[in-house]
Amino acid sequence: MQEGTLMRKVRSKSWKKPRYFRLQNDGMTVWHARQARGSEKPTFSISDVETVRKGHDSELLRSLADEFPLEQGFTIVFHGRRPNLDLIANSVEEAQNWMRGLQLLVDLVTSMDQKERLDQWLSDLFQRGDKNQDGRMTFEEVRRLLRLMNVEMDQEYAFGLFQEADMSNSGTLEGEEFVYFYQALTKRTEVHEMFEQFSDDGQKLTLLEFVDFLREEQKERERASDLALELIDRYEPSESGKLRHVLSLDGFLSYLCSKDGDIFNPACLPIYQDMTQPLTHYFINSSHNTYLVGDQLCGQSSVEGYIRALKRGCRCVEVDVWDGPNGEPIVYHGHTLTSRILFKDVVATVKQYAFQASEYPLILSLENHCTWEQQLTMVRHLTEILDDQLLSSTLDGLLPTQLPSPEQLKGKILVKGKKLGTLEDDLEDEEEVTEPQLERQQGSELPLESPSKPVTLELSRLNKDKKKVVMCPLFCPPICCHIVAQASNINLGSLLLLEQKSRSVLCPALSDLVVYLKSVSFRSFTHSKENYHFYEISSFSETKAKSLVKEAGNEFVQHNAWQLSRVYPSGLRTDSSNYNPQELWNVGCQMVAMNMQTAGLEMDICDGLFRQNSGCGYVLKPDFLRDIQSSFNPEKPLSPFKAQTLLVQVISGQQLPKVNNTKERSIVDPLVRVEIYGIRPDTTCQETNYVENNGFNPYWGQTLCFRVLVPELAMLRFVVQDYDWKSRNDFIGQYTLPWTCMKQGYRHIHLLSKDGISIHPASIFVYICIREMEEPQPGESEF
Repeated sequence: MQEGTLMRKVRSKSWKKPRYFRLQNDGMTVWHARQARGSEKPTFSISDVETVRKGHDSELLRSLADEFPLEQGFTIVFHGRRPNLDLIANSVEEAQNWMRGLQLLVDLVTSMDQKERLDQWLSDLFQRGDKNQDGRMTFEEVRRLLRLMNVEMDQEYAFGLFQEADMSNSGTLEGEEFVYFYQALTKRTEVHEMFEQFSDDGQKLTLLEFVDFLREEQKERERASDLALELIDRYEPSESGKLRHVLSLDGFLSYLCSKDGDIFNPACLPIYQDMTQPLTHYFINSSHNTYLVGDQLCGQSSVEGYIRALKRGCRCVEVDVWDGPNGEPIVYHGHTLTSRILFKDVVATVKQYAFQASEYPLILSLENHCTWEQQLTMVRHLTEILDDQLLSSTLDGLLPTQLPSPEQLKGKILVKGKKLGTLEDDLEDEEEVTEPQLERQQGSELPLESPSKPVTLELSRLNKDKKKVVMCPLFCPPICCHIVAQASNINLGSLLLLEQKSRSVLCPALSDLVVYLKSVSFRSFTHSKENYHFYEISSFSETKAKSLVKEAGNEFVQHNAWQLSRVYPSGLRTDSSNYNPQELWNVGCQMVAMNMQTAGLEMDICDGLFRQNSGCGYVLKPDFLRDIQSSFNPEKPLSPFKAQTLLVQVISGQQLPKVNNTKERSIVDPLVRVEIYGIRPDTTCQETNYVENNGFNPYWGQTLCFRVLVPELAMLRFVVQDYDWKSRNDFIGQYTLPWTCMKQGYRHIHLLSKDGISIHPASIFVYICIREMEEPQPGESEF
């Protein structure tokens, strides 16, 4: 790999070009050139890679199987939304060497602890700064590196640090000398001052001093004593310090920068919520048009969309199915120019990835546009491929009184779609008309080929008496229709009208696969309450749903306490943009479907909510959204608990990345925005002043104050931007989390990219304080 290999880079069936790939000497970056010994440029870092797949697992490479042996191909899958890199080696051995080597390095990076990650980051920095790759850096190279690191420093001061680090007096920095230079550069003055504030002698924190700090500042309260011993043992670098139960400045800083010093409460990381309540009581991570990896008009349909959604914990994926050639149903965005993929490939992908990120139930939201024959093919693929993972009957064979829980449905795939009749009909065999009974009634044999029972349809449009008739499952030739019409005493012409619409009639075998998630049209909340069952689900466009939130917020809350709702983006969002899911969660809508291929504020909020509970895709709703008699209305709210005041002191930033790496001399002017999303009165934002020309260690020291009425629904988003007086501020990084998962005290917020990927070691340092607000004023009332 370090010698380099000439391979074919593949983007499509028609775009296949030779490229020379080489692993750099650091073992952590891969560069490429158009030819051997050509001008190389960086391609990717090992830390960017999620996994490496064999050629057989690549949708694109499989399409080229008649041109190249699949064993010679492999796919490099990156974190986030970065497109995969498909490569074809010149031999099977070359491909296997690269696959094994890359996966080994990926596993190595994944297993690194925080110190090892920082060391690796420093190594990457050194590689970038060492322009002539001679293993040492001159002062000019250091100055260039400082600009790449977002540091605008006085040249005389920088040279002084350089000379202090150059212990060999060689005029250059090597290995450990560069580390020493970096440590001098990153001295955390604000942490040092804080340390001296809590330390009696300014040299160490005794066990009692550290316990006081954890109890009073970090709000650890009753667990402070035990936690202090754990943290000293975990983060104090000195063995003598550990034995004496004291914490040095280095140990204190290590703690603050660690997961234990993170703003996200570690208690919310594993499965910590009750998973035994009905599905209606959970927010469910849901995807819209999951097959699309681009826009809604001309974008690419790919099984990669399902892989990415499922690996990030999505628990409801959408499948739009249409008639395809050769009798095989296809998946694409109907009546558009989006590409097509086979339904059976989608089902096979779902089978492979369904439970990799979460063991809790996966919902297939089927949008069925197929004819009768291809619906039967759909049924065959679903049952044969998914096998015992597919839920095709109630859990115990009995009629339930409420939806099952995520715990009960572990490892199961549920079909959401249209259904003939009711669940009660399915379970009441004695009331069904069987095929032999129909044959005896007619005295002749019907030419039936259906693998399932005949279906009872209500023909309210065909006769005034709304009589029920037995229909042939395959809508057989007219002779059969004559018999059925005669037996049912209805007009044959009316029935043949029905027959012309057979292309859109639901196949009973597909209907039978819908158990707990029968799709029904929404008319009104009153109609749903009087006519629908708990296992029926309605879908709402974002426009309709937002309208109902404003017009009937409390009714929407009560509706979602007993029946599932799915909300999907407006058809006008042809660019695959997203709406804010928060206002739909505010009324308890469970499945708020997102275009997961599109990064931005809306997906940050979605990712932030589902970051908790082990990222399993199910988050328990607050109790006031689970009560069918709830009086909560997000448009006129008062929390059942006391409202709270949030104080956020934004202290400093660390190693913020450049906005535009192509402009070497540009240095960011960072500011921090703190945004809150919740009910309408709680949704607000404030920001700090900007710090001029310092993205390396900016200091703000500003306090922002927020009043929040319903903290149980609030999401916090911390955004770092590059101030620009001429135009809109540029995005640097963000982190979003639920209010209920936020730790108080001195905390680091480790920033994420637009794609939700860590941009380590970039962070901001804050102090968080939450206070209970006073009792409601006279005239105010709680719901």
